[in-house]
Amino acid sequence: MADGIIEGETGTQRLLGYVLDVGRGDGRARCRLTLTEDHLNRHRALHGGIAAACLDNALGATASLTVDDSGTAPFLTVSMTLNFHAPAHAGDALEATGRVTGGGRSLVFVEGELRAGPRLIATATGVFKRVPPERLA
Repeated sequence: MADGIIEGETGTQRLLGYVLDVGRGDGRARCRLTLTEDHLNRHRALHGGIAAACLDNALGATASLTVDDSGTAPFLTVSMTLNFHAPAHAGDALEATGRVTGGGRSLVFVEGELRAGPRLIATATGVFKRVPPERLA
């Protein structure tokens, strides 16, 4: 990880080709992906599952930033709701950004946006739970 940029960390990240940026110091993680034909559905627009994956990564890493500046402390997605606003197409540079809206001892609430430049593509809200360190062994 260089300058808060995470590349190729997981099989999903390598498969989809997104980059995770956790290094801006503002408590928000960003997931970036430039769309190719491989990311499109039969209507030649961004597949909803790819949009969900980008938002899930940005929101989960944002939750992680609440306990770890590296953005790599593991969190589980408890629930996530997406709303789609506009299509995106091959060549579009997407950026999903998360923002913490609340939480307590065990859960973090995060909302996010997926944009292609100024165009709002999708929004999401999610609930995330930290994986206890003793569960990682």
